[in-house]
Amino acid sequence: MAVYMALSSPCTAFAAESASGLYEELTGSRLSELPGLGKLGLSLGGWISAGITYNHHDPGNHSNGTVTFNDRSSEFQLNQFYLYLERVVNKESKRWDIGGRVDFLWGTDSRFTQTAGHWDSQLISASESRFYDIALPQAYVEITTPYIRGATVKIGHFYTLLGQEVVPSPNNFFYSHAYAMQYGEPFTHTGVLFSLPAGTSFTVNLGAVTGPHGIADNFDRHPGNGNFLGGVNWLSENGGTSVAAALTSGDTDARGSPNRTIASLVVSHDFTDKLHYIIQFDHGSQERPDAKGGGAQWYGLNQYLTYALTDSVVAGLRAEWFRDQNGVRVASFPASYYETTLGLNWKPKPWLLLRTEARYDWSDGTGRIFDVGTQSSQLTLGANAAVSF
Repeated sequence: MAVYMALSSPCTAFAAESASGLYEELTGSRLSELPGLGKLGLSLGGWISAGITYNHHDPGNHSNGTVTFNDRSSEFQLNQFYLYLERVVNKESKRWDIGGRVDFLWGTDSRFTQTAGHWDSQLISASESRFYDIALPQAYVEITTPYIRGATVKIGHFYTLLGQEVVPSPNNFFYSHAYAMQYGEPFTHTGVLFSLPAGTSFTVNLGAVTGPHGIADNFDRHPGNGNFLGGVNWLSENGGTSVAAALTSGDTDARGSPNRTIASLVVSHDFTDKLHYIIQFDHGSQERPDAKGGGAQWYGLNQYLTYALTDSVVAGLRAEWFRDQNGVRVASFPASYYETTLGLNWKPKPWLLLRTEARYDWSDGTGRIFDVGTQSSQLTLGANAAVSF
């Protein structure tokens, strides 16, 4: 299984890809045991994630304003029908080993995870539906070498190192996403990424990826604008504390190929077996983001606190401040955006995750972005179910 940053994080209530699936409960065997998969070392899995969000303004356009992914008010959304096929490389092997992974996503979340260029628009046939489409968020080959134990190289299209929250729905605590994830960070990259162990506690990641296109992740437009992608992860000896620092920097394909640099720092700590805390800081900057010239910055701070009420029920709180000081990420005017989210996760079965949340958003900017541009705040209530295969 792929290792997402969130899977080892207290912010994730339950690890979807490590849990037994519905197929196993119904048949007594795993999907990876299907004929032809086991002999090749392949694993097949996935999930369906769907939900609904109520907005107290009842906006006429059914838009939840700055909230993406669960962006539709009072409308059922099948967010993700997600499948992945993977061969995990043996990092302890004393010989060359080759693996990789391909992910397929259909649903309303695909609109936010598609890349610029030919990857999602040409290699696959786009849906004619207004909100439902297809995305291939990952397709890469991973190789291990016998010369450096534990080192891997990933080549292709893969998820970012930056931030705490991730695209795969069940691997987040909350149904909705933080501003930092929605507006401050890339979702995916295309290129090469080396992962090197440094002692027993550190992992170093170094890579070269294509530059971003506008605000979208880029697959093949202006491939000459190479960007750096790297980071360092540290995990304490007892596994209770971790630090993940990541950065991407390089030219964009905008006018004059200005530089864009985005960095994130995520620190997590287990106060007890039940109480977990995460703090994340993001900072982004870009030269000449529009025709006006000059530069732009965005930055933010978000915190998570989760507490396990029982073995199957976890309560959580997220509090965030995101500053779009030049009005280039969230809206067209400078503002700070705030959100506080209370959530409850219940996992009655290893393959079933039920989530509810209450979220309050507000902005201190001069523009009004909620309820069709008439309000500076909003309250949303969300409910979501994720069924893992």
